[in-house]
Amino acid sequence: MTVERKGMITPEKLKGLVESGEIDTVVVAITDVQGRLQGKRCGARFFIEEVMHHGAEGCNYLLAVDVDMNTVDGYAMSSWANGYGDLVMKPDLGTLRLLPWQPGSALVICDVEWPDGTDVVASPRQILKAQLARLLERGLAAHAGTELEFIVFDTPYEEAWKSGYRGLNPANQYNVDYSLLGTARVEPLLRDIRNFMEGAGLYVEAAKGECNLGQHEITFRYEEALASCDNHSIYKAGAKEIAAQHGKSLTFMAKYNEREGNSCHIHLSLRSVDDETVLAGDGEHGFSEMMESFIAGQLACLKEFGYFFAPNINSYKRFVEGSFAPTAVAWGIDNRSCAIRVVGHGPSLRIECRIGGGDLNPYLAVSALIAAGLHGIDNRLPLEGITEGNAYIGDAERLPTSLRDAADLLEKSELAREAFGSDVVDHYVNAARVELAAFASAITDWERVRGFERL
Repeated sequence: MTVERKGMITPEKLKGLVESGEIDTVVVAITDVQGRLQGKRCGARFFIEEVMHHGAEGCNYLLAVDVDMNTVDGYAMSSWANGYGDLVMKPDLGTLRLLPWQPGSALVICDVEWPDGTDVVASPRQILKAQLARLLERGLAAHAGTELEFIVFDTPYEEAWKSGYRGLNPANQYNVDYSLLGTARVEPLLRDIRNFMEGAGLYVEAAKGECNLGQHEITFRYEEALASCDNHSIYKAGAKEIAAQHGKSLTFMAKYNEREGNSCHIHLSLRSVDDETVLAGDGEHGFSEMMESFIAGQLACLKEFGYFFAPNINSYKRFVEGSFAPTAVAWGIDNRSCAIRVVGHGPSLRIECRIGGGDLNPYLAVSALIAAGLHGIDNRLPLEGITEGNAYIGDAERLPTSLRDAADLLEKSELAREAFGSDVVDHYVNAARVELAAFASAITDWERVRGFERL
């Protein structure tokens, strides 16, 4: 259940803060294809008098560019042929909150509409809202929590850029997984991130060290699925901004080096709209029939929906056997070698999808999990046998091992087209093709080291 928290504000509260001079700026944000916050900083009075009621305009290329903000071909919604017109960022006033790491600032997350008021269907937030509407038709609601890992460097972002991100100084020199001594070295930064996020309406659970050098994780309490994805995007952007204020940098990229990658495990559960348990039951493992079909749907769709968990070239470098990143389409109870790990019991029974890296777009990934679960529930799919041992060496099907494979599977997927619509599928297949084309033309450090002198 979503509860009112410190940092969340109403429009009336915002007006009072503006009148008192405490707030002078409102950040108006949408989430783009890459999962990044994009938008405008509006004068607070202008936001209250105009944007709050009518929205703010932005070029429709915001949902049709690559990571470098280059305009690219292949998108139906945005091109030179249609003149790169505007879309409307329509504030969801239920997301209004203070932005305590930016003085005098508040933030609102927006839905993305066309000027005629219809949804921009390729918008990640609109995609998730469509899947939540499908759940609601069946009397169900989704709750989610995302667990993001990141690596901290003592090197500021500007220096990291100038060095080509080579030779950076990790904030820890050894594995600090659960180490209180090691994490204390970075506690001034981690504490600021935790406290600032609490001040922006998030509910912090804990921070802990991880395995890679300088790697850490901060977790937040689960929420209704849309709120969790909003919080994920705010946290990811805010953590980078706060790190920069400390003269440091951090990365969520899926695989920064040959050591452990940055994961984003997603916990997802369903309840009735009356907040009753629907996944727990008196079947085997304490499952209801719905839970069995819910998991079966995940397994049936994981390969075809794989792009939504691993949307970049680098994403697939995580999938290494024995690395705590899954390679097999398998499920198990509290089994970290499986793609789908079942945890909790009774009202807390849920799935943990372990496929995604820190580079995923949360709205798309949670949408994929919901759509897969609905496929299983609607078709009453039977649950295949549990994986008791090491899924890395089992005979289960394997997840896609490259962005090209994932894009091909998504493009051909009738399940995806039925769940999301062809407009959405074609949009994100094109996003994958754009990344593949960019990588195919790039010369990497690996090639230079191997070929400069010795070939």
